[in-house]
Amino acid sequence: MKDLTQGPIPQQIVAIAVPIAAGMIFQTLYYLVDLYFVAGLGDTAIAGVGLAGNVSMVIIALTQMLGVGTVALVSHAAGRKDRPEANLVFNQSVVISAILGVTTLLAGYGLTGVYVRSLAADAAAAAAGATYLYWYLPGLALQFALVAMGSALRGTGIVKPTMVVQVLSVVLNTIFAPILIAGWGTHHPFGVAGAGLATTLAIAIGVVFLWVYFHRLEHFVALDSRQWTPHFATWKRILNIGLPAGGEMLMIFVVIAAAYWAIRGFGPAAQAGFGVGSRVLQAIFLPAMAIAFAAAPVAGQNFGAGHLSRVRETFRSAAWMSCAAMAALGALCFWRAEFLVRLFTADAAVVAVGAGYLHIAAWNFVPSGLAFTTSSMFQALGNSWPSLISSGTRLITYVGPALWLGTHGRFELTHLWWMGVLTVTLQAIVALALLAQQFRQRLAPRPQLAPG
Repeated sequence: MKDLTQGPIPQQIVAIAVPIAAGMIFQTLYYLVDLYFVAGLGDTAIAGVGLAGNVSMVIIALTQMLGVGTVALVSHAAGRKDRPEANLVFNQSVVISAILGVTTLLAGYGLTGVYVRSLAADAAAAAAGATYLYWYLPGLALQFALVAMGSALRGTGIVKPTMVVQVLSVVLNTIFAPILIAGWGTHHPFGVAGAGLATTLAIAIGVVFLWVYFHRLEHFVALDSRQWTPHFATWKRILNIGLPAGGEMLMIFVVIAAAYWAIRGFGPAAQAGFGVGSRVLQAIFLPAMAIAFAAAPVAGQNFGAGHLSRVRETFRSAAWMSCAAMAALGALCFWRAEFLVRLFTADAAVVAVGAGYLHIAAWNFVPSGLAFTTSSMFQALGNSWPSLISSGTRLITYVGPALWLGTHGRFELTHLWWMGVLTVTLQAIVALALLAQQFRQRLAPRPQLAPG
């Protein structure tokens, strides 16, 4: 365990954020590597894989539900130096991850066809999306095991083992992708099915490596089959913190799905351009997300230890770091939008849509950084419901108008992109107001009894 209740907070955030960012960059490369090789299969394949890849937002929502609750409770226990509590939370998290993994497989194979047919621009794109998902679903199910183990480590302030596993997985995926998608060396290309299979194989090997690490090297939290009997009181505590965070990610899935549905009338090229632009944004947002993820264990350990002033300082440090990073990346995205899209496709129609989307989306980078940071602080305080409320404002202000526009069909794509900027800005404002309220309630000075 790494004690985060002492020492300079900015340095602690950076020390945790750097390996988290490295791991997340390699995690995102899963999607970018697949997208790069799938792009050679044409617009229909890009649109189908992009559409299917949005399902990963549902899995991220569920992993957030599990991971956020685990990080918060383990960090609080670590702040109190309560090892038995940390171990109980971790092992119950492992049990929940197994249940969610099985549920993902059953629901995924049952609902994939309905999902892709309802949102795809045409039958070919729907077929490509379904094929990709069928081979990608086992990898998505295994994500829960990775998150349970990685979140427990992050709660104790340890992030490097997870980063190493993520790097290894991406290297393997980079090796598998050209072999399975394009048939390099085998002369038997599997197309979009190979993209899903390559990612699944890489994730499976990563789970095995992290499992071995826990068995041989981890000491503060450890796998213990005696604690795998369901402990519903602990489940309730994990889910009470994690459910709102999962709900936030589920809302992002709904927002993106609404955008795909609204622009379906513009054809596969428009959906492909939006898909490429969305993947580029995922990669660009990583520094701010890493800073936010690093702030959670720092603030969580200090909250558990009762160092309330350090909790406030954690937010201030993480907020300015996040805003500075996002402002710089927003400028880069605005300046080089076409170049970023052309890394994945040379199709002029796809590039035009993707670059246009990035030019406008660059304006919401700083509000997005603030939203990430406030969400992380809610998690550290053990109450992520306010974060769900702030995300709900985006759901209300974006999805309804997007569906209305898609029904009437009399709009330009830029109308949808600017609406996204406005709704993210509103979400950030609401989140900051709710965090100020939580600080007043939870970080108020505690009264001291007079001697005698």
